[in-house]
Amino acid sequence: MADLDKLVEELSKLSVLEASQLVKKLEESWGVSAAAPVAMTAAASAPSAAPEPVEEKTEFDVVIKDAGPKKIEVIKTIRQLTNLGLKEAKDVAETTGSKVLEAVSKEAATDAKAKLEAAGAVVEMV
Repeated sequence: MADLDKLVEELSKLSVLEASQLVKKLEESWGVSAAAPVAMTAAASAPSAAPEPVEEKTEFDVVIKDAGPKKIEVIKTIRQLTNLGLKEAKDVAETTGSKVLEAVSKEAATDAKAKLEAAGAVVEMV
């Protein structure tokens, strides 16, 4: 039988990349997954109480993360979605984290997000 202390010492010298490669090789060799025991442990340690009902969100904000390469198209789209003037729409497009729409329905937020993304912006519904 191998000296376990020596084995632990040798494994401690591995880089993160080498350790990742070792895990993959062991998974392939033994036909197991290293992620499965972690998931089963987490599931086993979770309390068996009934899950609390999650309140479904009804109002969303559409937040622009980045105007992207086609800023003019994004500004035009912002103006179509809002009542903002050219300067205000430009300021919204250029300011990361700006809210294009606030407290709108999921359908309106999804539609606005799709239009802004088609114009080249990176958008998030919050």
